[in-house]
Amino acid sequence: MVMMGHQFEKLVGGLKSKLRSLKGKKHSNSQDYDKMDKTESMRVEIRSRRAQKLIAKNLVLADNVGRKRFPF
Repeated sequence: MVMMGHQFEKLVGGLKSKLRSLKGKKHSNSQDYDKMDKTESMRVEIRSRRAQKLIAKNLVLADNVGRKRFPF
């Protein structure tokens, strides 16, 4: 039992020291990469995806017209 307790203490101590070392290594995101501006085609793609999600949501609601009340 004593041997397992010692091994556990050693494991916990090792984990604590690793966490302490990781806390000191904070990087800012601006150093990792350059932020890229969205192109017009990217904006169109984003709008298209949002529209598709909205259409899918409306179709689901339209299929359930007689079955349940709408929350809005």
